[in-house]
Amino acid sequence: MRTASEGDQVTTLELLFDLVFVFAFTQVTFLMSHGEPPASIAQGVVVLALLWWSWSSFAWLGNQAHANEGVLRAALIVAMAAVFVLSLTIPEAFHDLEGGLYAPIVFACCYAVVRIFHLSTYLVAAGSDAALRRQVLASLLTSALPSIVLLVIGALADEQWRLPIWGAAVVIDLLAIYVTSNIGGSWRVQSVAHFTERHRLVVILALGESIVAIGVGVSLDPITAQIVLGSVLAIGLSVALWWAYFPRIADDAEHLLEMTDGVARAKMASDGYTYLHLPIILGVIITAFGIEEVMGHLGEEHLGWVGASALGGGVALFLVATIAFWLRMSRRLLLARLVAAIVIAAAIPVWSLLPGLWSLACVFALTCTLAVFEAVTSFRTSPESNAHEHTT
Repeated sequence: MRTASEGDQVTTLELLFDLVFVFAFTQVTFLMSHGEPPASIAQGVVVLALLWWSWSSFAWLGNQAHANEGVLRAALIVAMAAVFVLSLTIPEAFHDLEGGLYAPIVFACCYAVVRIFHLSTYLVAAGSDAALRRQVLASLLTSALPSIVLLVIGALADEQWRLPIWGAAVVIDLLAIYVTSNIGGSWRVQSVAHFTERHRLVVILALGESIVAIGVGVSLDPITAQIVLGSVLAIGLSVALWWAYFPRIADDAEHLLEMTDGVARAKMASDGYTYLHLPIILGVIITAFGIEEVMGHLGEEHLGWVGASALGGGVALFLVATIAFWLRMSRRLLLARLVAAIVIAAAIPVWSLLPGLWSLACVFALTCTLAVFEAVTSFRTSPESNAHEHTT
């Protein structure tokens, strides 16, 4: 392997790897919409967290060594195939259909392949860095193996126990690596440009799922004025979420990360991107589910609690997650954005009583108002100023 260096960019093989997660995100939305809420939403959250851990682990590995060369290239290809098969099992992960293979076990085995190939390849990529090798081994023993065992146990257990057992696997994964990383502090961010671009791309993929949801909800219906209006509003909402992340905070966050180095850089990258980008992605996927509910029930007088909770809750979660991300990176609170998130979430009972188009229009109007307010007030300050305050 060839160790990565500052300024390295995302490779085409990593882009191909990411495309598998487009299908995976679509399957998560399918799981949420075709199950029995709120249980199906909780199931979708657990599956998305496991998918996120699979994606994020290779984002770190691709930052350590060149992803399109040698052993890492082979590991990415194997992981890509495993994630795709895992994605095929998502609709059956919590309720296996008759005939064929037992989907929950296939799901658990594919996840095990991804994690084991990742960590074993990371040991090779670490090279002569003894501290990094110890960190990888700690992750294997305290995070990967326990979570894999719990996934297998949950797959073999009765369906009613699968969700809490798999949820425990997610919690162990998140906490174990967080604790060992803070104790050892041995992860490396070789290229800030590569690391931040990987996470920007996965946000774009999630936003793409919100656009796909527009068509899924009305794919079998003849085109009508309601469908046209709903599609325009849904596209507008997706653009508003893009605006809240990319033009407003993404570039400055990258600059702030560039101004740190060593352990501080790895800690900031882990907190801001590995952990706080999970609720950002989750907010987009839940919003996509809400959009699909709106588009699938255009003729009804009320959107209902499920669609309203997904639409309002997803947007509010996305805004709160971007607030937390920016707060971690710059130590600055986006107060107006927090107020908007609270208003959107608090109005969920109102959205449930309105027709779907009206609810979508109101949420879109509120996010646009926030975008205009932030643009006018220019909440951003220079990265140098933020970095100085962070260092102080």
